[in-house]
Amino acid sequence: MKQETNDSGRLTLPGDRSLRQGLLDLIGRRRFPCVGAKSALAKGGLRIETAACLTSSQDDARIHDRLARWSRAWRKDADGLRSIAFVFAGPRTLDETGFEVALWERINALTAIDTGCGYPRASGFSEDPRSPDFALSFGGQAYFAVGLHPRASRRARRSPSPTIVFNLHDQFSQLRMAGQYERMRAVILARDTAFDGRPNPMIARHGETSEARQYSGREVGEDWQCPFTSPGDRR
Repeated sequence: MKQETNDSGRLTLPGDRSLRQGLLDLIGRRRFPCVGAKSALAKGGLRIETAACLTSSQDDARIHDRLARWSRAWRKDADGLRSIAFVFAGPRTLDETGFEVALWERINALTAIDTGCGYPRASGFSEDPRSPDFALSFGGQAYFAVGLHPRASRRARRSPSPTIVFNLHDQFSQLRMAGQYERMRAVILARDTAFDGRPNPMIARHGETSEARQYSGREVGEDWQCPFTSPGDRR
C-alpha cells in the first residue's frame, strides 16, 4: 500500500482521497442548498482535512493546529468565503443523537486545547452556549460549526462520512456590511426547503438564539441543553 506524508507530517493513506471526494460530491450536487459552500469550493476557499475517528481524541491536536493556522491566515488576508472541513473515516453508523454526542466531545476537546495554548477568546462573542451571542473560538477567531453525517435526517446534512465544517464568523460580518448576507440566507433557505421537502426548523439568525442548537443538524426542543464546556467552567 502506497503511503505518503502530507505537509503536517501526518501519514496519508489512499483512503483519504475518497473521504475528501465524498464531501466534494455532496457540495457539487446541483441542488445542494448551501451556495456559500459552493462559492467557497469554486473559488478555492474550501480546505478539506481528513481524520481517523470522530469518537477518538487521536487527531485533536492536529485538528486544532489546522484551525489555529486557518485563523492566522484569515487575519493576514480577510477576504472571501472560506471553510475548513474535517472528514472522519468513521464511525458511519452513529444515529443523530450519537453523532451529536461525538461532535460535542470533539468541540470540547478542541476548545480545551485552544485554552491550554493561551489563545484569547474571540472578542464580541459569548462562551456561554445558552447565549444568542455564543460562538466557538479557535486561535482568537470566532467560528460556527456544521455537522454532517450519513444518518442525518436533513438531506443537506447527509454526508458519506462524519464531517465537521468550521466557518469563520467574520466572513458573515463582511457579507452583512456589503448588504449581501440576507439575500444569500434567503436563497439558502429556499434551496434547503426544496432539497429536503420542508423548511429547516433549526435555522435562526445569530443573535436571535444560540447557534449551538444548529451545529449537529438534529432537531432539538426548547429544553435541549448544550453539552459544551466553556473555558470558564474548566477553571
